[in-house]
Amino acid sequence: MSLRRADQLGGKAAIVGIGATEFSKDSGRSELKLAVEAVQAAVEDAGLTPADVDGMVTFTMDTSPEITVAQAAGIGELSFFSRVHYGGGAACATVQQAALAVASGVAEVVVCYRAFNERSGRRFGSGVQHREPSAEGAALGWNLPSGLLTPASWVAMAAQRYLHTYGLTPDAFGHVAVTDRRHAARNPAAYFYEKPITLADHAASRWIVEPLRLLDCCQETDGGQALVVTSTERAADLPHPPAVIVAAAQGAGRSQEQMTSFYRDGLTGLPEMNVVARQLWQTSGIGPDDIDVGILYDHFTPFVLMQLEEFGFCGPGEGAAFVAGDALPLNTHGGQLGEAYLHGMNGIAEAVRQLRGTSVNQIPGAVRSLVTAGTGVPTSGLILGADG
Repeated sequence: MSLRRADQLGGKAAIVGIGATEFSKDSGRSELKLAVEAVQAAVEDAGLTPADVDGMVTFTMDTSPEITVAQAAGIGELSFFSRVHYGGGAACATVQQAALAVASGVAEVVVCYRAFNERSGRRFGSGVQHREPSAEGAALGWNLPSGLLTPASWVAMAAQRYLHTYGLTPDAFGHVAVTDRRHAARNPAAYFYEKPITLADHAASRWIVEPLRLLDCCQETDGGQALVVTSTERAADLPHPPAVIVAAAQGAGRSQEQMTSFYRDGLTGLPEMNVVARQLWQTSGIGPDDIDVGILYDHFTPFVLMQLEEFGFCGPGEGAAFVAGDALPLNTHGGQLGEAYLHGMNGIAEAVRQLRGTSVNQIPGAVRSLVTAGTGVPTSGLILGADG
């Protein structure tokens, strides 16, 4: 199994197209329309036509099914369609699914997409208001009666323990917010374009759930993002330099729950991301020192610090100092705190731009990008390379 040895997927597929809608707080159109716009833009960017697409992957939380989007986007017959569970944790796994389909010959050109009106429509930040009974929902039943109704409240429990364990204050989280907003300020596609912040701004922002402040929490965004995956052989004939999928992984930890894994032995780390990290390093044969750009899922700032520690960029409790030292270019699009909250799909697009050399915050000579998906849930990750 891949937890014990490298898998064979790396180098067989690549991301060759990226496309997105504008990112806004009120799109003025349906989620289906957003999905179609993003898919068509990604296919065009890849130098392909809808007729070339024979596979599609999205999230279980998406309201626009693969078949409906394919029909509306002018795509014909499909030989592969799939959905990945656990919200933002699915982001990189959509690309993994696409790569598996391409590498096995099940499909030749697969589009991954995510689209929602997460600000003007259903707002995740408003918390749990109604939930159909399910086995996985039972864990939430232990916490909702105590008032832990929102994602911020669930993350705050782990964040408080992290600060206590390592003798830190909530200001430690500010370095992530400042870094993201610095990059967003130079990104015309970002909602917070030309709006950088300081550590003082972070410290002055209002509490959401202690120890999380407003500037520790990601945005709520309307928009869509799509990616096109095909074989590395076919990618060689397409317009843009391919972002080769060097390694892709999913991970779930022991005692895993959905955002409320409070009965684990410790709350200061992200075991599910450690599973992903071990697989990515094993398969790619590289380590933290070989990564040029880190695109780390940033729905809440504390989990960025924990991810850096799980991947071995720094030791436990050292994440804030690592970010403050700019030791790794981080979330160069502005992240979900600064650019847009698209369940991490816009982060994958930024990793592709870095490898193409077209990012607005380009890192000179970038050839390896690490991308992660949602944390606190079963998750996923990618290593993308400019040269495989």
